[in-house]
Amino acid sequence: MSGAALGLEIVFVFFLALFLLHRYGDFKKQHRLVIVGTLLAWYLCFLIVFILPLDVSTTIYNRCKYAAANSSPPESSNVTGLHATATPAPSSHPCFKPWSYIPDGIMPIFWRVVYWTSQFLTWILLPFMQSYARSGGFSITGKIKTALIENAIYYGTYLLIFGAFLIYVAVNPHLHLEWNQLQTIGIAAANTWGLFLLVLLLGYGLVEIPRSYWNGAKRGYLLMKTYFKAAKLMTEKADAEETLEDVMEEVRKVNESIKYNHPLRKCVDTILKKCPTEYQEKMGRNMDDYEDFDEKHNTYPSEKSLVKLHKQVIYSVQRHRRTQVQWQILLEQAFYLEDVAKNETSATHQFVHSFQSPEPENRFVQYFYSPTVEWYWECLLRPWFYRILAVVLSVFSVIVVWSECTFFSTTPVLSLFAVFIQLAEKTYNYIYIEIACFLSIFFLSICVYSTVFRIRVFNYYYLASHHQTDAYSLLFSGMLFCRLTPPLCLNFLGLTHMDSSISHQNTQPTAYTSIMGSMKVLSFIADGFYIYYPMLVVILCIATYFSLGTRCLNLLGFQQFMGDNDMTSDLVDEGKELIRREKRKRQRQEEGENRRRVSTVLIKLL
Repeated sequence: MSGAALGLEIVFVFFLALFLLHRYGDFKKQHRLVIVGTLLAWYLCFLIVFILPLDVSTTIYNRCKYAAANSSPPESSNVTGLHATATPAPSSHPCFKPWSYIPDGIMPIFWRVVYWTSQFLTWILLPFMQSYARSGGFSITGKIKTALIENAIYYGTYLLIFGAFLIYVAVNPHLHLEWNQLQTIGIAAANTWGLFLLVLLLGYGLVEIPRSYWNGAKRGYLLMKTYFKAAKLMTEKADAEETLEDVMEEVRKVNESIKYNHPLRKCVDTILKKCPTEYQEKMGRNMDDYEDFDEKHNTYPSEKSLVKLHKQVIYSVQRHRRTQVQWQILLEQAFYLEDVAKNETSATHQFVHSFQSPEPENRFVQYFYSPTVEWYWECLLRPWFYRILAVVLSVFSVIVVWSECTFFSTTPVLSLFAVFIQLAEKTYNYIYIEIACFLSIFFLSICVYSTVFRIRVFNYYYLASHHQTDAYSLLFSGMLFCRLTPPLCLNFLGLTHMDSSISHQNTQPTAYTSIMGSMKVLSFIADGFYIYYPMLVVILCIATYFSLGTRCLNLLGFQQFMGDNDMTSDLVDEGKELIRREKRKRQRQEEGENRRRVSTVLIKLL
């Protein structure tokens, strides 16, 4: 089994990243480089999280093996010369290889490749690809030029920060610059930035994830929130349609002014290909291809203005398509939640749907997930399951908060993660160690990564499911994952006292810690920021529990769902009316289809 666990996890994590990317991205319409870059970033970050428990169990075995090799039985001695008193040899050390043991030399190389590849992606390649994807240029050279110009300030800022660290080390007489120390400075700068954002996202996720499941178990809560989302989405949908109309009007004017033999006609044709089909047909009918552009003294747009228009077309079309798809998905959710509310009082214990599913269900699903099973799950079991899950997640959150505030204490050991791992280390129960490590880091990752998937920065960054995420947001998420994952893993190793800089023990470090180098070159970060900044998670959890961020956004005019707010009640009522209208429209469509179907059958019979 040596190395087999590593290989299996590498394959499994790849398909996991591919599945998630397929859910959010669009493999058919988006550029291949965007898909490959995002997939590689997500894959490397998920891989670090899944492989780290194997590194921990292998390190514990190596420590045991090293201790056994250095312990030898003392020599026998004659006390009186009449007889010898021999000291018995110590019992055999309980060192045995874990089932997932990774041979020496593999993990350091593996971590170096994964870590430096992810850092190259997040700091150099993905920012460049973001600017390239957003560019409205009509040629590869033009897009590259725009990306280089936009990233000049971006890269210059990093060089300035790195230079500040170099100056700090250079003016310190007790330090001498070497390549390993320069590498450590770069790692420390990246991890400091990542830890700053990590604690903010973690503080939100530790509270919001358990609360979302607890609220999801409340009768009617999800339906009210869906009504609220419907009202907001309708406003966004109307705004997207209006924006698209304005942009298409600009395209129409440009299409009519620049004729077939104009030098910029190729640019206009490229823009037209990005427009919706109905607009292309409308503009094609109004186009006179045989009119020479030199026959009229018109003012023609410049190539720079066409680049700007091209960028607007890409953005407006993608946003319009996203809001249309999200509206249909939200309608299905609202109809289903209304069906759940109606079926709760059903005496037959059979779940009845108002509308048939637009997609045919699998026979396997129909057999096992029958109307009776669906009723018991949706109306009886699911609320209790969500409550129990919310309680379990809340316990995990309390353990994380306590450990974040106490992991620096080694005597006594107060971090609960360290207590659990050290208890298992005494008996060398590698299965328990790996399971405990995996559950711990998996929960931390869920709290952080789920926040990345939930947050929305206007229309600048938004991860929308059902293949509706634009290229810029996909690449931005890959950047965030690559910047958050290394400090997340270091924080986890600190919580479990597997990091020797935290435990202050002269023990063999994990392979992941060894590639980070010694942070003693920057003591104010290693002994200060890395230890005390995570305590801020307590304040962030309190702020999230009392919804301070949501209340601030409401005060600024960004409506958020709050049960004790008049604006929320108004939007819920508005959304309820919108869903009622759409439901009546759907019912009329089904009635019309049924009448046509019946009339077709009667005609065939007659």
